[in-house]
Amino acid sequence: MSNKNVKKAKRGLLGWIFYFAGEKKGQYIVSVFFALFSVACCIAPYFMIAQIVRQLMNGVRDWKLFLIECGITALFWLGNVLFHAISTSMSHIATFNLLGNIRKKMCDKLTRVPLGTVLDMPSGSLKSIIIERIDSMETTLAHIVPEYTSNILLSVVLIVYLFVLDWRLALACLAVLPVGFIAMCFMFKDGPARFKYALDKTKALNDTAVEYINGIEVIKAFGKSKSSYERFVVAAKEGSDCYVEWMRDCIWPHAVATIVTPSLIFSLLPIGGFMFLNGAIDASMFISVIILALSAVQPFLIAFTYHDDIAKAGAIFGEVGSIMDLPELDRPAVDAKKPKDNSIVLRNVKFSYHKEIENEEKKEILHGINMSLPQGSYTAFVGPSGSGKSTIARLIASLWDVDSGSIEIGGVNIKDLSLQEYNSRVAYVSQDNFLFDMSVRENIRLGRQNASDAEVEEVAKKSGCYDFIMSLENGFETVVGGSGAHLSGGERQRIAIARAMMKGAPIVILDEATAYTDPENEAIIQKSVAQLVKGKTLVVIAHRLSTVSDADKIYVIKDGAIDSEGTHEELLSQNGLYKNMWEAHISSKDGE
Repeated sequence: MSNKNVKKAKRGLLGWIFYFAGEKKGQYIVSVFFALFSVACCIAPYFMIAQIVRQLMNGVRDWKLFLIECGITALFWLGNVLFHAISTSMSHIATFNLLGNIRKKMCDKLTRVPLGTVLDMPSGSLKSIIIERIDSMETTLAHIVPEYTSNILLSVVLIVYLFVLDWRLALACLAVLPVGFIAMCFMFKDGPARFKYALDKTKALNDTAVEYINGIEVIKAFGKSKSSYERFVVAAKEGSDCYVEWMRDCIWPHAVATIVTPSLIFSLLPIGGFMFLNGAIDASMFISVIILALSAVQPFLIAFTYHDDIAKAGAIFGEVGSIMDLPELDRPAVDAKKPKDNSIVLRNVKFSYHKEIENEEKKEILHGINMSLPQGSYTAFVGPSGSGKSTIARLIASLWDVDSGSIEIGGVNIKDLSLQEYNSRVAYVSQDNFLFDMSVRENIRLGRQNASDAEVEEVAKKSGCYDFIMSLENGFETVVGGSGAHLSGGERQRIAIARAMMKGAPIVILDEATAYTDPENEAIIQKSVAQLVKGKTLVVIAHRLSTVSDADKIYVIKDGAIDSEGTHEELLSQNGLYKNMWEAHISSKDGE
């Protein structure tokens, strides 16, 4: 898949709305027209009342005419209710579709960015954006497009009409607006910065809450409940204080703005009264302008109530945009050419973590790795903790992109292969395996969606986990819980291995995949995996050297570079790091 990121040119709120609305954007446009009709029907009675008042002052006493005009006024009221209902129904449908599109596009985006970029993001922040923040925009987006735009437009139309009737009275109406405008300026001062600060504090609260919940077992085990809870209390207080302080600073400007701005008649009455007494205007004109001035305020006030929501939605779309702008793995949509086999070659591979974080010094993890893994070979990576062996495996699995150098499959650079083609060739199992909150059967079937129940059970037998699955309460139909919480670490790993084997990929990478299993089960898994990977290109990262002593080649990784390579016997004869690790491993086994 080619790197088609959302352009980083800044979008306005409406730009984001129509970008994510998809095929439903037409409903937003139609809802605006119905909202215009609704607001027009809401304002029209003021015109009717002004007309009735003028008729009465001009001596008209036709009660039948008045009844007709009152009936028309009632119809306008019904039209307001009807058109408003249609407008909001259409905008809500479009909004729910839009929110769904945002979530789908964000989740799809996260599958295309390097794994390291995703891992650098706190899960609490991601969850907050994808769930709570996006959901909080529902009311705003469902009303802002039809109601905000229509109310602003009609308010402008009414003010223009006042100028048509009498420009002097129109200016008299607007005389109080500068006071309200100045108050609004004070109210909105530093608004974007304040809101961003509030969002940051809310993110910190989410992250602290997630960390506290995930670490509750460790917290209780080490008696750190008080200190850990204090961190959450501090985060919660800071999360609330930022809003309280913001509202406290805005309360007086808000009071002035909401009292003065709607009060157009405060300046209209004395100025208009003076003009009437001096014969500059007649009574009917004066009363008509008063009524229309009152009607001009209503749509403006409705639009004004959306200002905070608009700012909030804009900030949330900014967060969404920052995720949508993340660089993706550089992969084509269509394969440039097909690999000739399933061999793996690394040529002068260099890699640094956190390469997307601005102003952070890069720390190179891998320093020019060169290795060749023939098709059908069994290759092991060993080395001290933090040496970079798992990083190499993840680069081969295309979970990151190399900084420089290349990784080739069958003579083809993996950057020239589509993600779909590459994923079909590689099965990757790490020591931290994730199971979904569904049955054991469905978790294994994720390896190949169209696998039959019999095929799932067969691969479980070959993977050495059939017996323990059948010992569960509901066998293969047992629900494993969130992240596989109902199973032990070893059981989760064995199901993850069965899932990877179900995929049937010609390249299998096991990244310390038996780390959580006991020695007895490890031997069973090793024997099962050996049968399942016959003819496949196997890469194993191991911390127990005895499990990979029969590998075709062992690479010893130290400080991001290859320290030595060879078979088990060859490495022992070199009297190097591998021999020291082996002797330490044997002595620890003897001491068990």
